[in-house]
Amino acid sequence: MRAFTNHILQLFEQNSQKFSNSDDIKNIRQNAISLFLEKELPNSKTQGWQKSVLERKVQLSYTLKTQPDEYRPLDEYFKCRVHDLNPTALPVRNGWFVSEDSCVKADKQGVIACGLKHAIEKIPELLIPLLSHPNIEKENGLVALNEAFFNDGIFIYIPDNVIVEKPFQIISLVSSEDNLLINNKFIIFLGKNSRASLIHCDDSIKRESSFTNNVTEIYLSENSLLNYYKTENKYADSILANNVFVHQKRDSQFKSTAITFNAGCNCNSFGVNLNETGAQTTLNGLYLVDKQQICDNHIFVNHAAPDCKSHQMYKGIMDDESVANFHGHILVAQDSQRTTAFQTNRNLLLTDKAHVTTKPFLEIYADDVQCSHGATVGQLDEEALYYLRTRGIGESTANRLLMFAFANDIVQNVEIEALRDRLSNMVQHRLQGELNVCSQCMLSDDITFPIQL
Repeated sequence: MRAFTNHILQLFEQNSQKFSNSDDIKNIRQNAISLFLEKELPNSKTQGWQKSVLERKVQLSYTLKTQPDEYRPLDEYFKCRVHDLNPTALPVRNGWFVSEDSCVKADKQGVIACGLKHAIEKIPELLIPLLSHPNIEKENGLVALNEAFFNDGIFIYIPDNVIVEKPFQIISLVSSEDNLLINNKFIIFLGKNSRASLIHCDDSIKRESSFTNNVTEIYLSENSLLNYYKTENKYADSILANNVFVHQKRDSQFKSTAITFNAGCNCNSFGVNLNETGAQTTLNGLYLVDKQQICDNHIFVNHAAPDCKSHQMYKGIMDDESVANFHGHILVAQDSQRTTAFQTNRNLLLTDKAHVTTKPFLEIYADDVQCSHGATVGQLDEEALYYLRTRGIGESTANRLLMFAFANDIVQNVEIEALRDRLSNMVQHRLQGELNVCSQCMLSDDITFPIQL
């Protein structure tokens, strides 16, 4: 692991002058590289990461892309396939926001959706306090790596009392012959009483062995609501780390559905802080892995205030020699009375060589709470299979029907009908072995580029 740390330090020293650096950003980068040298990547000695193989998957030959590619319209090289969705598309290619005009613009309601680099330059008064926001969960090697190296990403700002009907869609693409280290940063802010939906998909265009390290910071003001949908469809040679941090104020709601369709080595982390009374969070996840794919999910929910609610349901189907790890942690602080918190992880193993490690965990210091956690690891229900077979359904079809019913329970939490139908269809194809990583992602066919004045 020290060899990888030295490689990162060398990359930083060689490229730090090429980064976009105000004094504030320079300080963030310097603090981050120092923290990375101390923490390094999560490894088998890191709490909650004992079963992770990330340290064995990283390489010592990564390159950085310190300038964006020449602009090309997204639809020249990338098509999506969800009808009647019509999102506000925010594409990021090889770590850089894709736009003919990257200037910061706002619509009539004051909503901003733009590239992070330009937002830092043009509206630092909005962005720098968010980038500098303290958070103990951020003090790990992956987040430090991102803060040291990020070039660009997306900034979404929604003022108070604004309901955004059209969903935002972040399309994070890797398209390069080089072995890239990509650090995307996404900052999402919702003002008081605001509502929005965000779809974030990670996809590959070429069969690269890249390392994409995303950090998403979500700030939910009083009585705001964000529906967040995350999809992953990556090549087997890729590494993808997603670190999502959610900061919730009074009576805010965060609803997430995260689906991994294909993985090389995926490490997904959620850190949710219920900081004020009445905050609620719902975290749903599905991972479908086969061959030698690896998928880790790390969930931390911090009940830091009374009268808050959280609900987690993560499901996985592992085939062939795939590996999955689930580590869930709910913390209920001493003064967080009347907390409601539930956590469940369910897994199906389709072969003797597939493997899953699951560790749901409650840490409770309040006495007036309703909390539970549980995990199951098993195979398809023999009685249900027998019932289907007696109705004239073939064995392979019966297996797929049961797997689909198991997985589709998560998909049904998606509130956007067009997206829900498409994801349900993708799950069916994935379970039939017909869904492969391809040059066309699963989402939108009708693309609207960022908000215009």
